[in-house]
Amino acid sequence: MSYTALYRKWRPVSFEDVKGQDPIVQTLKNQITSQRIGHAYLFCGTRGTGKTSIAKIYARAVNCEHPVDGSPCNQCPSCRAILAGSSMNVVEIDAASNNGVENIRDIREQVQYPPTEGRYRVYIIDEVHMLSIGAFNALLKTLEEPPEYVIFILATTEVHKIPITILSRCQRYDFKRISLETIADRLRELTQAEQIQVEDKALLYVAKAADGSLRDALSLLDQCVAFHYGKLLTYENVLEVLGAVDTEVFSRMFGAVAEGRTKDCIHILEEIVIQGRELGQFVTDFIWYIRNILLIQSADDGEGLVDMSQENLRQLKEDGKKADGPVLMRYIRVLSELGNQLRYASQKRVLIEVALIKLTKPSMEPDLESLLERVSQLEEALEDLEAGRKALPVSAFPSGGTVALGTTAPEGGQGAPGIQEPAASRAQGASSEIPAKQVTLPKAQLEDLQLVRNEWAKIVREIGGGARAYLRDTVVEPGGEGCLTIVFLDPMNYDMGKRPTVIGDLERQVEARYGRSIYFKTRLAGRGERLDTIYVTEEELEENIHMDITYED
Repeated sequence: MSYTALYRKWRPVSFEDVKGQDPIVQTLKNQITSQRIGHAYLFCGTRGTGKTSIAKIYARAVNCEHPVDGSPCNQCPSCRAILAGSSMNVVEIDAASNNGVENIRDIREQVQYPPTEGRYRVYIIDEVHMLSIGAFNALLKTLEEPPEYVIFILATTEVHKIPITILSRCQRYDFKRISLETIADRLRELTQAEQIQVEDKALLYVAKAADGSLRDALSLLDQCVAFHYGKLLTYENVLEVLGAVDTEVFSRMFGAVAEGRTKDCIHILEEIVIQGRELGQFVTDFIWYIRNILLIQSADDGEGLVDMSQENLRQLKEDGKKADGPVLMRYIRVLSELGNQLRYASQKRVLIEVALIKLTKPSMEPDLESLLERVSQLEEALEDLEAGRKALPVSAFPSGGTVALGTTAPEGGQGAPGIQEPAASRAQGASSEIPAKQVTLPKAQLEDLQLVRNEWAKIVREIGGGARAYLRDTVVEPGGEGCLTIVFLDPMNYDMGKRPTVIGDLERQVEARYGRSIYFKTRLAGRGERLDTIYVTEEELEENIHMDITYED
């Protein structure tokens, strides 16, 4: 006997075998058990989700002599004849090749005669959207008032092409894409029954590559098993057969793009070409990788929207620190445009290399998104310069001058020679002629303040995502024992930056980096408020200020 493809061998033969379409299955079973059978059905949805399979099961169920809970028994003469394709009661028509008016007229003539055996004549018209306008018009009257023994089941992947006059005469059922877990479970069940040795990671990748289509998953698995017949099917084998790329390569490529390392991007692409990977598939998968990073950054519970292992989730979060939302959206736009160009390109590699140069060199693309990214890069460079500045020692100040103990360059005082006043105080309109206010703090609180202030630009940059933009133009102040206050200058940034998810990420990062549990409060700076207060300990103030000091409660 000749070999039967897996998707044909494992086609569902009863409603219980159908995976991922439970609401539709339950509705159809209820119609059969209650004898509320309609005369016209429209099954619409993406390929490989079970439209034709359920149509055939339903055709057997309505003619079955001994249905079991709405499902066909597959044992009675009627079921066996329909399964063998010898029954005159079930007619399957491919509208892609039988789309003329004369084909529909043949159906109209046939429906005049009742079935010789069984109760219903069932017409399954697959890819019904391919019918011509004339054929649709010829079908209308029969579809609206067919004989009581006739059932029409129309199946399509492009429901928007169906005339509204046809839609209004049918019960419509939308077949959803099958989830990754459902496909993977079905593949595990199948490989065990077929005694195929395969790694679970390999099955998960096949399920992901199927993109919601169980039939595509079975076809891809059949292809991989044939190439490595009799051996353990590994994850690497699947990547090799399907011309796909491992997730680790996407992480390397993303890091090189985000850091502007054009040469490394070209080298990574060279590796992919040498391995014989399909370049169009690489671009598609890379877009999905960046999309996952964007989801994790943008949504409060982004991990729940990305279906992957904890290890890959950690890698996505690390990569997400290298670029914020607008940059990621630019990456997706450039790569999506590239994907459209690759369909008809003869030099795919050249187009991909040009796109990678665009991503790493925003100056070569004169659009608004690229200009914003260039501004962001310049701001990062300025932040690094600011973070590298050190507060001058007290001895640099004249007697009676403003003391800048315990401050960093972004928050520095006014009396420091050669150092400009802080951006925060300038933003609030502080006068450079009025010396900054000095406030004493307990030593422990001052140490926490100095620790975070010295590294504030770096901390904000490493948080990544939208939080990086919200916290960029902020000032850190004391907030009490073990607490610091983040002062926002912009009301919109304040609304977004005060969210518990943003503050929680900040607190976890500070604890992981410095080993200190510091919690943060937030507030919005008042109009005209000066944010250049200098904080010192009582001992430092007494040692370095040569005048009488009176402390007030």
